[in-house]
Amino acid sequence: MAMPEREYAIVERDGVAIHLFTAGPNNSPGSIHVFTEGLDELWREFEAAGARMKQGIILKPWGNRDFRVVDDFGNELKFTEADES
Repeated sequence: MAMPEREYAIVERDGVAIHLFTAGPNNSPGSIHVFTEGLDELWREFEAAGARMKQGIILKPWGNRDFRVVDDFGNELKFTEADES
């Protein structure tokens, strides 16, 4: 499935979905979107390990919460959890 703006696509197979997206105006070499549970704990773990945090936890209008990290190669990793509130 591709979004109309062609900035986001989803590839699914056997219960696994990979979300591909552009990283914005400063396009990084690559991006990955990981859906998980325990987002707050994961954020604290990354922060304690000294990860380069690009974005803190934000509640999105469509009901997911996410944060973003950049690795040493400039790749962006986005971690998302469905908001249960």
